[in-house]
Amino acid sequence: MKKEEQFLLWFEQLERKDVDIVGGKSSSLGEMTAKTDVPVPYGFATTAYAYRYFIKESGLEEKMRSILSELTDVENSALLRDVSARLRDAIMAEKMPQDLQDAIGAAYVELGKRVGEENPYVAVRSSATAEDLPDASFAGQQDTYLNVQGAETIIAKVKECYASCFTDRAVYYREKQGFDHIEVALSAVVQMMVFSKTSGVMFTVNVATGDDNNILIEAAFGLGEYVVQGTVTPDNYTISKHDHKIIDRCVNEQDIMLVRKKGGDCEEVQVPEELRKVQTLTDEQILELADYAKKIEKHYGCYMDMEWGVDERTNKIWILQARPETVWSRRNKEGGAKVQESKSMTTTDHKVIVKGLPASPGKVSGRVHVILDPSRIDEFKEGEILVTEMTAPDWVPAMKKAKAIVTDSGGMTCHASIVSRELGIPCIVGTKSRGEAATVTIPDGIDVTIDATHGVVYEGIIEEAKKENQAGAAVAVAEYFPPTGTKVYMNLGDPELAEKYSSLPCDGIGLMREEFIWTTYIHEHPLYLIKTGHPEKVVDQLAEGMRQVCQAMAPRPVTLRFSDFKSSEYRDLKGGDEFEPYEPSALLGWRGASRYYDPKYIEAFKLECQAVVKVREEFGLKNLNVMIPFCRNVEECEKVVKIMAECGLERGKDFKVWLMAEIPSNIILADQFNKYVDGYSIGSNDLTMLVLGCDRDNDTVSHIYDERNLAVRRAVRHLIEVAHSEGKTVSICGQAPSVYPEFCEFLIKSGIDSISVNPDTVKFTKRLVAQVEQRVMLDALTGRGRKEVEELDWK
Repeated sequence: MKKEEQFLLWFEQLERKDVDIVGGKSSSLGEMTAKTDVPVPYGFATTAYAYRYFIKESGLEEKMRSILSELTDVENSALLRDVSARLRDAIMAEKMPQDLQDAIGAAYVELGKRVGEENPYVAVRSSATAEDLPDASFAGQQDTYLNVQGAETIIAKVKECYASCFTDRAVYYREKQGFDHIEVALSAVVQMMVFSKTSGVMFTVNVATGDDNNILIEAAFGLGEYVVQGTVTPDNYTISKHDHKIIDRCVNEQDIMLVRKKGGDCEEVQVPEELRKVQTLTDEQILELADYAKKIEKHYGCYMDMEWGVDERTNKIWILQARPETVWSRRNKEGGAKVQESKSMTTTDHKVIVKGLPASPGKVSGRVHVILDPSRIDEFKEGEILVTEMTAPDWVPAMKKAKAIVTDSGGMTCHASIVSRELGIPCIVGTKSRGEAATVTIPDGIDVTIDATHGVVYEGIIEEAKKENQAGAAVAVAEYFPPTGTKVYMNLGDPELAEKYSSLPCDGIGLMREEFIWTTYIHEHPLYLIKTGHPEKVVDQLAEGMRQVCQAMAPRPVTLRFSDFKSSEYRDLKGGDEFEPYEPSALLGWRGASRYYDPKYIEAFKLECQAVVKVREEFGLKNLNVMIPFCRNVEECEKVVKIMAECGLERGKDFKVWLMAEIPSNIILADQFNKYVDGYSIGSNDLTMLVLGCDRDNDTVSHIYDERNLAVRRAVRHLIEVAHSEGKTVSICGQAPSVYPEFCEFLIKSGIDSISVNPDTVKFTKRLVAQVEQRVMLDALTGRGRKEVEELDWK
């Protein structure tokens, strides 16, 4: 008998092309069972033929079409609920044909024999025949029944699955996607129950950003329904696909879990006190799951969304479900997501109300509508910002009207997250796990700005200093800039220019000068502000300047150089006379790192650190890194890094500390500086002056000043070699690479990682770097490249 004409099929009889026969979930389980070595709980699936046989034999089709004809406005929530309920009632009122009942009952008995368990516990899951396709996600719209036992109960649950084909959210989704309600059939998966002590979901693509370099795992205690529903905020683990290492983990406190009851059904219980704040998975289990994820993605050839569980009886990991991830599969094909942005702006302050997980990117402003009772969904109006404890599938019609969504609980793969990404709505979830619950902290009816790219809710409708294109302005033809292996960064002083320059073909900001914020926005000496009781002015103004740049450039990195005023320049700030010495040579005096640990200045430096912490933690802009300028010896570097760590700025995977390499000691002792920094940025102006002992501003000797001098180039090449020997990066932020093509060629041949230039030369430098890299590759290919005529090695 053909597959298409059977009531049910065992997993090993199925493959992924059988979507029309058993739906996406069932066909995927069969595919993994038959063609991979990942562990899948055994079972069988009823077919679309069985569903249609039930509909035909019971005479339901005509009745269903009649009821569906009354659905004249799917956006009318009351009408949608009424039609959907009547459809479900109609299905439940009919008796399942006896021969179909017998087939399901016999298969259940056979399942017990095959797995060696009499009367086994199973999960009965719905699988729609158009579900889990790369361009259409029906996931979570039909019902699942866990911990079910006994043939009669299984048969009853299969019929309930059939009825769940007509939940409010399923009808709404099919209507909006243009699927015929009668043509879509339903398969029921009957699968051995995993007694999960820990469970969750995992993706082979970052579901918030589309980055496919890592695997994202979410885990919670108990059965996985609470993760999918967003009832709990799960732990988050990120694993690199490249080297199979855990690169990030976030352990969230969990106080409740869903567990199976003996004898059937499930119940909610309290998580034992001693487990609430501990990691839900061991590192070994995390890596084992990641290995399964990579195998599944490789087998399917696309981004995958999977559910898993760890059985309490054997501690074995099981893959419960796998389907193609829908949102980024589609967006990456279309060239990226479109981010919504509000145009109605009224304030420039950035007061954070709550923070959460950035589940669906975007930035909008609008009026808050807090809904705690699902019965009030119909009150929600188009264009409002929905704030609630957690959305449920029946909320989709209201969610579609929302400008943005913020929830108390949930993780990156909960219902609110998935639906928001599909609808393209900015969404922040799990605010309770990041401090305070949104429903408690955000008053109903206020105006807020949602930065869902970084997981931050601000008070008020924020005005960003942006210049809109004037009507009738000429549209520039898009320029092409070839990709380069050597990154091209940009130097920047004025934060207000960040938005203007953000469209330049740069890889980030290699040098953000903090001094500009002091002289333009603060005007007062930091020690004077501390003395007069206004240290917050330093933190807030510095943070605001940094925020503008980081937000404009995100997700590209921004490297802030801590303050590097000379004493004469600090004296020009209000109140500076009291705190600054008179130095005969301020250029070589009390500047840079030597200030930061000095008892006379350390409190001011801590304010600089607090501003960086505010940008990274409060504003959620993790693309901000820092650089230590004018650091004369290794001991100074050690002291400064220690102070930073005490302020909450500790080097890590997403926070880098660079050293400005501008003093010969930085080059000579690079092997020792390596211990305290992640990389170097060569300040070629000061380095050239100090290597040659030549003041470039002194007309008498300025003709000697030249970055191309062999001594300077030897120093640069030596630094690159020593830094690279311990995995450190090297950049340069002087103008020499854009002024002298031959110096740019020297840097690239020496292996420099990046070059940072002023905005006006970014385009020129990008093309120059591309040309040089092509020349280097051609020379290597032909063996006919020009030989170095000077000995550049430092011996």
